[in-house]
Amino acid sequence: MEVQIFGVQKSADTRKALRFFKERRVKVHFVDLKTRAASKGELTRFIQKFGVDAVLDRESKRFSNLGLGSAHYSEQKWLEIMAEEPLLLRMPLVRTKNLLSVGLAEEVWKEWMG
Repeated sequence: MEVQIFGVQKSADTRKALRFFKERRVKVHFVDLKTRAASKGELTRFIQKFGVDAVLDRESKRFSNLGLGSAHYSEQKWLEIMAEEPLLLRMPLVRTKNLLSVGLAEEVWKEWMG
């Protein structure tokens, strides 16, 4: 098994996810969103499965700094904004093959491992 984790080192939940998989000797490919944003294609997978509201972190400092509190955009517009501003994402975003999770989801990850 191999997982891809999208997040930032400052995120406690991202660090917990990295530790979770490391402790179980799962190969992890970490994508630091501070240095490389997730592609629109990657984000689209998560949005199609969970919806914009699950992927968008409305509680993030970046969300309030950008003044998006009263914004009402289409799914496509949110996708573009999140691709440009990865700190708006609820972290971590975790993917293995066609399985996806948003946020800290240890129970889901345990299911993936059988």
